[in-house]
Amino acid sequence: MSSITINGEAHEFSGDPNMPLLWYVRDMLNLTGTKFGCGAGVCGACTVHLDGVAVRSCQTTLGEAAGKTVTTIEGLSPDGEHAVQQAWRKISVPQCGFCQSGQIMQAASLLAKNRAPSDAEIVEAMSGNICRCGCYQRIHEAVRLAAGGV
Repeated sequence: MSSITINGEAHEFSGDPNMPLLWYVRDMLNLTGTKFGCGAGVCGACTVHLDGVAVRSCQTTLGEAAGKTVTTIEGLSPDGEHAVQQAWRKISVPQCGFCQSGQIMQAASLLAKNRAPSDAEIVEAMSGNICRCGCYQRIHEAVRLAAGGV
Protein backbone atom coordinates (compact mmCIF):
# COMPACT_ATOMS: atom_id res chain seq x y z
CA MET A 1 0.00 0.00 0.00
CA SER A 2 1.29 3.45 -0.94
CA SER A 3 0.51 6.78 0.62
CA ILE A 4 0.19 10.00 -1.32
CA THR A 5 -0.93 13.46 -0.24
CA ILE A 6 -3.13 15.24 -2.76
CA ASN A 7 -4.24 18.80 -2.10
CA GLY A 8 -3.36 18.41 1.57
CA GLU A 9 -5.34 15.19 2.06
CA ALA A 10 -3.67 11.82 2.66
CA HIS A 11 -4.72 8.94 0.39
CA GLU A 12 -3.81 5.26 0.47
CA PHE A 13 -3.44 3.38 -2.79
CA SER A 14 -3.01 -0.38 -3.11
CA GLY A 15 -3.38 -0.71 -6.88
CA ASP A 16 -0.87 -0.84 -9.71
CA PRO A 17 2.05 1.51 -8.95
CA ASN A 18 2.48 1.98 -12.71
CA MET A 19 -0.92 3.66 -13.03
CA PRO A 20 -0.52 7.25 -14.23
CA LEU A 21 -1.16 9.81 -11.52
CA LEU A 22 -3.57 11.50 -13.93
CA TRP A 23 -5.95 8.53 -13.86
CA TYR A 24 -5.88 8.35 -10.08
CA VAL A 25 -6.58 12.06 -9.71
CA ARG A 26 -9.36 12.17 -12.31
CA ASP A 27 -10.98 8.74 -12.09
CA MET A 28 -10.56 7.78 -8.45
CA LEU A 29 -10.63 11.17 -6.72
CA ASN A 30 -12.91 12.89 -9.26
CA LEU A 31 -10.60 15.94 -9.47
CA THR A 32 -11.32 16.70 -13.10
CA GLY A 33 -9.57 20.07 -13.38
CA THR A 34 -6.42 18.24 -14.47
CA LYS A 35 -7.01 17.41 -18.13
CA PHE A 36 -6.00 14.53 -20.38
CA GLY A 37 -4.47 15.99 -23.51
CA CYS A 38 -1.95 13.93 -25.42
CA GLY A 39 -1.09 11.14 -22.98
CA ALA A 40 2.58 11.47 -23.95
CA GLY A 41 3.64 14.33 -21.66
CA VAL A 42 4.16 16.84 -24.45
CA CYS A 43 1.08 19.10 -24.29
CA GLY A 44 1.03 20.07 -20.60
CA ALA A 45 -2.74 19.85 -20.09
CA CYS A 46 -2.20 17.37 -17.25
CA THR A 47 0.34 19.46 -15.33
CA VAL A 48 0.26 19.17 -11.54
CA HIS A 49 2.83 19.91 -8.85
CA LEU A 50 4.80 17.07 -7.31
CA ASP A 51 6.53 18.38 -4.20
CA GLY A 52 6.09 21.87 -5.66
CA VAL A 53 7.55 21.13 -9.10
CA ALA A 54 5.45 21.02 -12.28
CA VAL A 55 5.20 17.50 -13.73
CA ARG A 56 3.07 15.83 -16.38
CA SER A 57 0.67 13.61 -14.48
CA CYS A 58 0.06 11.41 -17.53
CA GLN A 59 3.73 10.37 -17.38
CA THR A 60 4.15 10.29 -13.58
CA THR A 61 3.23 6.97 -12.01
CA LEU A 62 1.63 6.49 -8.62
CA GLY A 63 4.81 4.66 -7.64
CA GLU A 64 6.85 7.77 -8.44
CA ALA A 65 4.40 9.94 -6.51
CA ALA A 66 4.25 7.68 -3.44
CA GLY A 67 5.21 9.46 -0.26
CA LYS A 68 5.13 12.83 -1.99
CA THR A 69 2.78 15.79 -2.09
CA VAL A 70 0.66 16.46 -5.17
CA THR A 71 -1.16 19.69 -5.85
CA THR A 72 -3.77 19.85 -8.58
CA ILE A 73 -5.50 22.96 -9.91
CA GLU A 74 -8.23 22.37 -7.30
CA GLY A 75 -5.62 22.59 -4.53
CA LEU A 76 -3.58 25.51 -5.85
CA SER A 77 -5.91 27.92 -4.09
CA PRO A 78 -9.23 26.67 -2.73
CA ASP A 79 -10.80 30.08 -3.34
CA GLY A 80 -9.18 30.64 -6.74
CA GLU A 81 -7.16 33.60 -5.50
CA HIS A 82 -3.61 32.47 -6.27
CA ALA A 83 -1.74 35.33 -7.97
CA VAL A 84 -1.62 33.36 -11.24
CA GLN A 85 -5.36 32.69 -11.16
CA GLN A 86 -6.06 36.35 -10.46
CA ALA A 87 -3.83 37.39 -13.37
CA TRP A 88 -5.54 34.88 -15.68
CA ARG A 89 -8.91 36.45 -14.88
CA LYS A 90 -7.66 40.03 -15.15
CA ILE A 91 -6.08 39.42 -18.58
CA SER A 92 -8.98 37.15 -19.71
CA VAL A 93 -6.49 34.55 -20.87
CA PRO A 94 -8.63 31.55 -21.86
CA GLN A 95 -10.39 31.11 -25.13
CA CYS A 96 -11.60 27.51 -25.00
CA GLY A 97 -9.99 26.95 -21.59
CA PHE A 98 -9.01 23.29 -22.03
CA CYS A 99 -5.27 23.81 -21.46
CA GLN A 100 -5.61 26.50 -18.84
CA SER A 101 -5.31 24.41 -15.67
CA GLY A 102 -2.02 23.01 -16.97
CA GLN A 103 -0.86 26.47 -18.03
CA ILE A 104 -1.70 27.89 -14.60
CA MET A 105 0.05 25.06 -12.77
CA GLN A 106 3.16 25.48 -14.94
CA ALA A 107 3.19 29.25 -14.33
CA ALA A 108 2.69 28.82 -10.57
CA SER A 109 5.62 26.40 -10.42
CA LEU A 110 7.81 28.85 -12.34
CA LEU A 111 6.91 31.74 -10.03
CA ALA A 112 7.47 29.62 -6.91
CA LYS A 113 11.07 29.11 -8.07
CA ASN A 114 11.65 32.49 -9.68
CA ARG A 115 9.62 35.45 -8.45
CA ALA A 116 10.86 37.77 -11.20
CA PRO A 117 11.40 35.76 -14.38
CA SER A 118 12.63 37.49 -17.51
CA ASP A 119 10.57 37.27 -20.69
CA ALA A 120 12.98 34.61 -21.97
CA GLU A 121 12.58 32.57 -18.75
CA ILE A 122 8.79 32.77 -19.04
CA VAL A 123 8.93 31.58 -22.64
CA GLU A 124 11.28 28.74 -21.73
CA ALA A 125 9.24 27.60 -18.71
CA MET A 126 5.92 27.74 -20.55
CA SER A 127 7.14 26.29 -23.87
CA GLY A 128 6.07 22.75 -22.99
CA ASN A 129 2.44 23.78 -22.54
CA ILE A 130 0.46 23.90 -25.75
CA CYS A 131 -2.56 26.13 -26.29
CA ARG A 132 -4.51 25.09 -29.38
CA CYS A 133 -6.27 28.46 -29.41
CA GLY A 134 -2.98 30.38 -29.56
CA CYS A 135 -3.45 32.44 -26.38
CA TYR A 136 0.32 32.63 -25.86
CA GLN A 137 0.56 36.43 -25.73
CA ARG A 138 -2.13 36.64 -23.03
CA ILE A 139 -0.56 33.73 -21.13
CA HIS A 140 2.81 35.48 -21.18
CA GLU A 141 1.25 38.78 -20.08
CA ALA A 142 -0.60 37.04 -17.22
CA VAL A 143 2.59 35.36 -15.99
CA ARG A 144 4.34 38.76 -15.96
CA LEU A 145 1.39 40.28 -14.09
CA ALA A 146 1.35 37.43 -11.55
CA ALA A 147 5.08 37.82 -10.99
CA GLY A 148 4.34 41.27 -9.64
CA GLY A 149 1.83 39.84 -7.18
CA VAL A 150 3.58 36.69 -5.99
